[in-house]
Amino acid sequence: MKLTKNINLLSKKEFLSIFGNVFEKSDWIADKAFDLKPFENSKDFVIKMMNIYENSSNEKIINIFNLHPKLAIEKKLTTFSSKEQAGAKLNTCTKEELEEFEKLNSDYQKKFGFPFLIAVKGKNKDEILNNFRQRIKNSSKIEFDEAKIQVKKIALMRLEEILEIN
Repeated sequence: MKLTKNINLLSKKEFLSIFGNVFEKSDWIADKAFDLKPFENSKDFVIKMMNIYENSSNEKIINIFNLHPKLAIEKKLTTFSSKEQAGAKLNTCTKEELEEFEKLNSDYQKKFGFPFLIAVKGKNKDEILNNFRQRIKNSSKIEFDEAKIQVKKIALMRLEEILEIN
């Protein structure tokens, strides 16, 4: 979705429909950002939105993590997730790749309490699987920090697409 008018001129309904899924199914962040209008420019908006995320409690961060789909195996996806996973060809996995994704997703969820998170845009299946195989060995603290970084990357990529920022 491309933004066609100034962010500050959007109604709350328009704002939430455009930015509500920047952080997967967590429109409360966009809702809080809306209350910070007016924005000086798109960069100011992005900084404020990222600050809301960064300053959230670990409990809220984990809730955001858990709203993300399991890679390659989840069928109900937001428009953003569907496009991102298709771009990484996760919708064309072989039977063996799907079985590995299923096992890794299950083992990862049991170990860390949230799904494996990685900004898949610009990556392919092999890169994603290799990351998965390595990161599942991490400690909980390292993996929480990495997942938080990955969610921020995903959100920034989505904002760049909406705002046409390069």
